[in-house]
Amino acid sequence: MEGLEPAAPPAGRRSPSVDSARQAVQQPEAAWGELPGLIEALLFVSPSPVPIARLSEVLDADDHAVEEALAELANYHRPRSGLRLLRTQGRAQLITAPDAAPYIERLLGLDLTTKLSQAAMETLAVIAYRQPLTRAQIEGIRGVNCDGVIRTLTARELIEPVGRLEQPGRPFLYGTTYQFLHYFGLAGLDALPPLSDGQAEDSVGK
Repeated sequence: MEGLEPAAPPAGRRSPSVDSARQAVQQPEAAWGELPGLIEALLFVSPSPVPIARLSEVLDADDHAVEEALAELANYHRPRSGLRLLRTQGRAQLITAPDAAPYIERLLGLDLTTKLSQAAMETLAVIAYRQPLTRAQIEGIRGVNCDGVIRTLTARELIEPVGRLEQPGRPFLYGTTYQFLHYFGLAGLDALPPLSDGQAEDSVGK
């Protein structure tokens, strides 16, 4: 009501709001919320996947607690259509859901939905299910030269060199990327669909 002002705290006592603010500065983890929320904030502002060890370091939490918080965060985002939590190779990243790609493309004026050629899809399948492997190994499975396709997949950031084979020439070993998971809407490599016997034989060479 007009004319009324908040009562001043009794002499010798601090305002509860002052105490709360001071506690927030001293203990940011209590002020900002639970661990899953903190991790969500860190992943949201990070432009690239964050190693789990780095999350533990920043949050001053043990790896087990971070792993549990990530699992809770993944469950929280699973029924939502806007965001997904991706995890692979000891890293985590918060991304937009694949279903949102056409709208993001329209908003940003990007081309996110260009389809891959059949050759690119076959090569990507070989790498996804057999990674890591070299260009020669990929060509041995597919039976054709893959130089151009590998360059295309690398440029699209769907595959990347993940090491070198310890043999003469030390050829690159290729594996899939976070962008690969995002492109196909996968939460991780363990979400790859199982291959039938025929697919395994034709596409993966088993």
